[in-house]
Amino acid sequence: MFKTADPELMRAINRRLVLDAIRERGSVSRVELAEQIQLSRATISAITGALIDENLIHARHVQLANGGPRGRPRVMLELNPDATYVVGVKLAAHQISIAVTDFTADVVRSVTLPIRVTRQAVKVVADVIEDGIRRCVADAGLAMDRISGVGIGLPGIIDSPAGLCHQTPILGDGPIALGGLMVDRLGIPVTLENDASLVILAEHWFGHGRGLGTFAAVTVEQTVSLGLMVGGELYRGANGIGPEFGHLKVDPAGRLCTCGKRGCVDAYASEAAIHRQARKIVELDGPIDDLPTPATMRRIAELARQGNADLLAIYRDAGAKLGLATALIVNTLNPAKVILSGEGLLAADLMKEAILAGLEDGLSASPHRTEIIFHEWTDEVWARGAACLVLRKLYEAPLASGQSEDMSEEVAAWSH
Repeated sequence: MFKTADPELMRAINRRLVLDAIRERGSVSRVELAEQIQLSRATISAITGALIDENLIHARHVQLANGGPRGRPRVMLELNPDATYVVGVKLAAHQISIAVTDFTADVVRSVTLPIRVTRQAVKVVADVIEDGIRRCVADAGLAMDRISGVGIGLPGIIDSPAGLCHQTPILGDGPIALGGLMVDRLGIPVTLENDASLVILAEHWFGHGRGLGTFAAVTVEQTVSLGLMVGGELYRGANGIGPEFGHLKVDPAGRLCTCGKRGCVDAYASEAAIHRQARKIVELDGPIDDLPTPATMRRIAELARQGNADLLAIYRDAGAKLGLATALIVNTLNPAKVILSGEGLLAADLMKEAILAGLEDGLSASPHRTEIIFHEWTDEVWARGAACLVLRKLYEAPLASGQSEDMSEEVAAWSH
């Protein structure tokens, strides 16, 4: 299917294609794999044979219904859920969500730790993450040596390859080498990612993005973020940092953003922005510069639903600006779908009409229409998306001796 001068790269690509196909189908024959991936039967046999030897997949014999008692059984291939385990972590302003998943990304154990992340030193947060991971792994009945990697998602500007947080509202000024801090504590590979990218991965594996090559996910939480899947791959940009959607200009002469410039969508549609504006209208608990708690945001939304016209205006303005920013993405990329999700969309009933109107105002006259989906997500699903981040890497590399060497090199790189 792919032509490349690098045979190792070609093997890694083909290996992931096979594992992805088996994961998507649940149970599939070698003949069906060859047809779906467009590889020769000999290549499929070699790849699946190696995967069976590594205990990553199982071969199950199924007697065909019309084959009679003497018919030849069909060999169906399935992922081995127990092959390895990974951990997904989602950092938010007021809690840390952790999930242990098996090789199919099914959650086997999860835990939510209530903690004001914004009020803690980075090393304290790293200690809490470590303790939470070890507790969650133990509660799953596993030893840490069964964990092949950890994926951590958080809002902000994240350099995933370098494991750095350049800017995030929940950990303070960057750059922060959170990846290296966690590798030092855990001794296994750790991958950081912007939380919107976790949504795009989870949607691609399990949700509205299944089978799609190009689609987008916009998340509304303390910040507004964008995850992109382009050609079936997570888009991170040339330098490993994904799109800075929250700082897309929707009103160049508009409201001042935390980045120091004016008119960013973040300054209107993020939960932090809505909270700042709401405080001018109603009395709310907590310091004025503190990030709002989920309970505070629920109270603001409820007051708006009860008819507070000024609060309703804030939500409608936020929706209009978010719709306009989303239209810029649709006009630029023409994705098959844009999925809107995140904690902030719990107030979607207050913004949806304005979002769709702003989107319509900003769209070009193209006959190709992008589907807009509003999808509520739980923190466990965010963590599951972080697990997908790790599993995608594992699907490309053997879990036996070859991977151990690769992982040792990665851990060493992180430590330096």
